[in-house]
Amino acid sequence: MDAFTAGILQRIKNAEQDLNRAIESGDEFLAEVEQSELEDLQRLATEHGVDPVLGTHRSAA
Repeated sequence: MDAFTAGILQRIKNAEQDLNRAIESGDEFLAEVEQSELEDLQRLATEHGVDPVLGTHRSAA
């Protein structure tokens, strides 16, 4: 796994944890911010061939 893939997957994991904490604490504004961050990271990963769900990188054929 290359550095970009590892980094983006770690950032996604952190954003998911932050989102869960915001939801659990009842902070709706923070939850919206964290949800947006998570969506941005998932989009970025997908644009670069990284499957944010499976944690795999698709190489160019």
